[in-house]
Amino acid sequence: MRRASGPNELLILIPAFNEDGAVADVIREVHQVVPEAPVLVVDDASSDSTYEKARSAGADVLQLPYHLGLGGCVQAGYKLAYGLGYYYVIRVDGDGQHDPKYIPALLQVLRETGCHMVIGSRFYEGNGEHTSAVRAVGIWVFRTVLRPILGKPVRDPTSGFVGVNREALEVFTRSFPLEYPEIEALVVLQRKHFRFEEVPCRMRKRKAGRSTITAVKSLYYIIHVLLGVFVNILKFEGRRRKK
Repeated sequence: MRRASGPNELLILIPAFNEDGAVADVIREVHQVVPEAPVLVVDDASSDSTYEKARSAGADVLQLPYHLGLGGCVQAGYKLAYGLGYYYVIRVDGDGQHDPKYIPALLQVLRETGCHMVIGSRFYEGNGEHTSAVRAVGIWVFRTVLRPILGKPVRDPTSGFVGVNREALEVFTRSFPLEYPEIEALVVLQRKHFRFEEVPCRMRKRKAGRSTITAVKSLYYIIHVLLGVFVNILKFEGRRRKK
């Protein structure tokens, strides 16, 4: 993996776990949209041929020796990107649901607004993506809980199609939620008074495989993330009072 060759350079990060049916196509699409940007796949100890497919498609691959889960996988990529000097990192999931054609729009908002994080949103400006009933309830709960914490509405708090700048990268190398990270990451940024923006985009169906989040796991996800949010808030309040 090469170091950033200049200021303001972009890296595309693809976390992947057993995505050999889709990851090569995702990499090729990314290369078509942003051919100048290096692509880093973080292989979360996959048991299939994700590593081989990613390498053959032209990506650099960080192969983790143990399965860390999504948060640990993403943080490993962020740490490497920060150490190599990249200024912007945009995460694209390895299952094909995130359309790389929106990468330039996310990057433009990061550069022009100076925000620390940009979210590719399914529900922003009336672009009206639909989801299952359980997930819709979960998203509504997260929106409601996060609104007073963040000081502004967030339409798609569970989106993993996100871009961050170098200041956010530095924070995330030290503190990043290890499980279901998207929502808790917003709270981590809020503690630093960092700004986020949303960009409308449309998600696609997975190109291969199945989601592991069932209806029962969705309920667990809602409870788990809410607990994580409140723990983050309590930690922050405790540190603030000590000062």
